[in-house]
Amino acid sequence: MLAYTTTQMSAHFPREGGDRPTVPLPFHPSHLQQVCFFAPGSEIFGQGEKAGNLYQIEFGAVRVYRLLADGRRQISAFYLSGEIFGLEADANHHFFAEAITGTSLRISPLSKLGDVSQELFSLTLRSLTRAQEHLLVLGRQTAVERVAAFLLDLAERQGGLEQVDLPMSRMDIGDYLGLTIETVSRVFSRLKENGVIVLPTLRSAEIRKWNALRAMSE
Repeated sequence: MLAYTTTQMSAHFPREGGDRPTVPLPFHPSHLQQVCFFAPGSEIFGQGEKAGNLYQIEFGAVRVYRLLADGRRQISAFYLSGEIFGLEADANHHFFAEAITGTSLRISPLSKLGDVSQELFSLTLRSLTRAQEHLLVLGRQTAVERVAAFLLDLAERQGGLEQVDLPMSRMDIGDYLGLTIETVSRVFSRLKENGVIVLPTLRSAEIRKWNALRAMSE
């Protein structure tokens, strides 16, 4: 359920690599944006609905997925704090987007952004690269390789810290990696038993042996 909606000027976002901003022009402080809060499990947009907005996560996490003909769910992407999603090749959404936890989004209508073609092109390339990387993960032969690659990707996106937040459930991870929830749980237990990771909570993991995890992902 949508809890509240406000409209405000964008705040200044952190930068990385000196003067290179972490967000493209659509979320520049000069743009008036709508800020919406979504409760856990709330739908942000549905497959087949009209597209036309870009979304940036202030806090929380989002899963993007499609329901297959046999009723199964295939998650195509997770988006975390600071990341942008919602760009489509045509006028309609091809996937569902849903808040995993309580999530605040900045929403910018594409029709009001003016000429930001270069920024949107860069965003498209990043999305394409991530999609290609996901296909590589799905093409890995073993469940251990898939989970190891997944943890390394999350760690990199969260600044390379040892403590990795896991806002998604084990079932979510399975639907993303093409594994059953039982298999995902067994792999996490195996990594823990081997001292590669520590699991302080169900929704976090601490990477203790980076080289071992990287070797498993290759």
